[in-house]
Amino acid sequence: MSTSKRPTACPNYIDAFKSGALRKKADIARSMLESCCICPRKCAINRLKDEKGFCKTGKNPIVCSYFAHGGEEPVISGSRGSGTIFFSRCNMRCAYCQNCNFSQGDEGKEVSTGELAGYMLELQKEGCHNINFVTPTHVMPQILEALILAIENGLKIPLVYNTSGYELPEIIGLLDGVIDIYLPDMRYAENGLAIKYSNAPGYPEYNKNAVKEMFRQVGVKGLIIRHLVLPENIAGTEEILSFISRELSPKAYISLMSQYFPAFEADNYPPLDRRITLEEYEAAAQLLKKYGLENGWIQESGGLKRFAGTHIKKNVE
Repeated sequence: MSTSKRPTACPNYIDAFKSGALRKKADIARSMLESCCICPRKCAINRLKDEKGFCKTGKNPIVCSYFAHGGEEPVISGSRGSGTIFFSRCNMRCAYCQNCNFSQGDEGKEVSTGELAGYMLELQKEGCHNINFVTPTHVMPQILEALILAIENGLKIPLVYNTSGYELPEIIGLLDGVIDIYLPDMRYAENGLAIKYSNAPGYPEYNKNAVKEMFRQVGVKGLIIRHLVLPENIAGTEEILSFISRELSPKAYISLMSQYFPAFEADNYPPLDRRITLEEYEAAAQLLKKYGLENGWIQESGGLKRFAGTHIKKNVE
């Protein structure tokens, strides 16, 4: 996955649309809203009747913003930006959420699937390299329905599924042949910490199994795993990088993120009430070398820097 080469082949969803498979997937996903079971919480409320469960989202998606985003990983943003659509609400409750105004607050506009399709087409017209669905888990069925409308009106650029990683692997399985690039977080290695800081019981196992399914579908070329380094190793960096190397591939692309800062309610959850130290980030970066991980990006003062092979220390000094 080169920073100078972006997907040029026909996106996955075109064949799925032509064969009718996309319509079948959308119908299956929509039926799951009747007793909602599209994320690990399985709230079992009828969202088709606009009932609202943990994610506080009913029949229609809520969109906070959509724009050409230049700040994603270079291969995603390219030279003209990634067409990001930020969905409001979330199926997690991170105490340190940096997007709390719309992930846990009321910011955003409820939209129809037709309007959502229009946003995709508008971003394509602006020249974006892809459509990037941010926090899509709880509105995946509505995205599929909107996608059909967008394809009928000329959508033809790749899709990015940009998720916190709190996913059911069988739901990710439904997206096989639809998504071109998966961009999941791997946030925690320990269940107790996932519960304490993000109210996400079972996160490590759901996350690992969902990422395995993503890798099965798209392989190295279509998967970038984001890992946010947290103070005092709350994220379990070594366990996660070991898992990636051992059960996915040493060639898997990793974005090792250093930008944690205390937000939302983080002051009430030390040590999350401080930024990470340089030493904590460098220790995390050295683990890439320890586990033979060969591809991705690390943070430097000038922004994200591509690494390749095992020459990690040189890049973080």
